[in-house]
Amino acid sequence: MEKVISHFEKHGKVFRDQLITVGDLLEFKDLLLSELKSVLKDQITGKTKKWLKAIEVRKVLNISHGKLQRLRDNGKIPFTMLGNTTYYDADKIEELMQSPMVVKY
Repeated sequence: MEKVISHFEKHGKVFRDQLITVGDLLEFKDLLLSELKSVLKDQITGKTKKWLKAIEVRKVLNISHGKLQRLRDNGKIPFTMLGNTTYYDADKIEELMQSPMVVKY
């Protein structure tokens, strides 16, 4: 979907009363279908991102920012800092979810 959005951002602003040609719609359809195929292919093959940002980890674990910070501070979740951004290894998060241990924060 990012390709579709960047394509239209590159070609200027879209206005409410702007005319859209059949060619525009066909081009949009092709971009959208290729992006959907890519997403579905990744899901079928089980290919996921190697590194997750904090917001993604919080969504997966259904926890608040503070709880994630405490887990990180207590060494329960390994992480990597690159600049001001914290990244988490998706495999380690998956292992944590599969482990039978109880993690208290």
